[in-house]
Amino acid sequence: MINSVLCFLWAFLISVFAIPSIINVAHLKQLLDEPNYRTIHRSLTPRLGGIAIFAGLVSSITIFGHVNKEVQQVIAGCILLFFIGIKDDLVSVSPFKKFFVQVLATGIVVFIGNIRITSFQGLFGLQTLPDGISYAFTFLVIIGITNAINLIDGIDGLAGSICIYIATIIGFYIYFQIENGVRSYSDLAFCLAGSLIGFLRYNFRNAIIFMGDTGSLVCGFIIAILAVKFIELKPVANSPVVALSMLIIPVIDTLKVFFIRIINGKSPFSPDQNHIHHHLKKLGYPNSGIIVVILTFSLFMYAIAFLTSELEINIALTIQISFVVLTLLLVYFYANKVEKVKI
Repeated sequence: MINSVLCFLWAFLISVFAIPSIINVAHLKQLLDEPNYRTIHRSLTPRLGGIAIFAGLVSSITIFGHVNKEVQQVIAGCILLFFIGIKDDLVSVSPFKKFFVQVLATGIVVFIGNIRITSFQGLFGLQTLPDGISYAFTFLVIIGITNAINLIDGIDGLAGSICIYIATIIGFYIYFQIENGVRSYSDLAFCLAGSLIGFLRYNFRNAIIFMGDTGSLVCGFIIAILAVKFIELKPVANSPVVALSMLIIPVIDTLKVFFIRIINGKSPFSPDQNHIHHHLKKLGYPNSGIIVVILTFSLFMYAIAFLTSELEINIALTIQISFVVLTLLLVYFYANKVEKVKI
């Protein structure tokens, strides 16, 4: 247990002590994000918090973590995402270039690290997946989750809080799978949680720094890897549904936003204000209230998945999806109703 604690503490300390220097340099060099029509912040703010998150994460896992060959490939993928993220935070990068680098990073962990989903465990009537479907589906899952975390990073502390919640739960699940030789993944999860908690010290309320794409891409990538490993380890029955319950808000919110943009004839990557946090903002919730609502709902969905884990997996999935879609439709309906009344 001492190594896991050290992983968490080192990542936290590096992140929490690095950020003030990053903020000072960003203001000195005018590397600041300007407010615009779709942002919530109203003052010039650095977007380089991901540097501290990455520094805490990588230094911690390499010093105190159990690093096997698979995690080596994960770190390699993170390095690629770190550099494309920091370039985007400084000078802006096209969505195609970011997507291309995500494909490269995912290819490293899937093909070289052999980190992939090999079974649906009865979901949609499927058990063991053919290799081709396994590789393709894992690609879709990792890139999808990476972008889902990136896209939900819209208000102070939201993406960081969601990632801490997911990393902590999966980290403890994996920690108790010692006999499977996967302690390296629990260390990775605790490193991520520690670095993010250090970052949230400056980002949760009245943020003076944002994680930017540097942070959200790396965090989303690691969360995706942890989710894949969680599904493969099968620490609980219906592990695909339980994993989805932890990621339900970012995943469903991203699918909804992409659908709305496409039917409106826009690029799925074009910015707008159709995310769940924007709707909760319209209902009058402050930033901290939005985070509490989303995390509470996420925990509730996780509890439902856990309680229905003994049911047939397709029934459990149907309950999960039906509940979250109904809830999001109600939020969307009332948010638009409140906005029309204000007009």
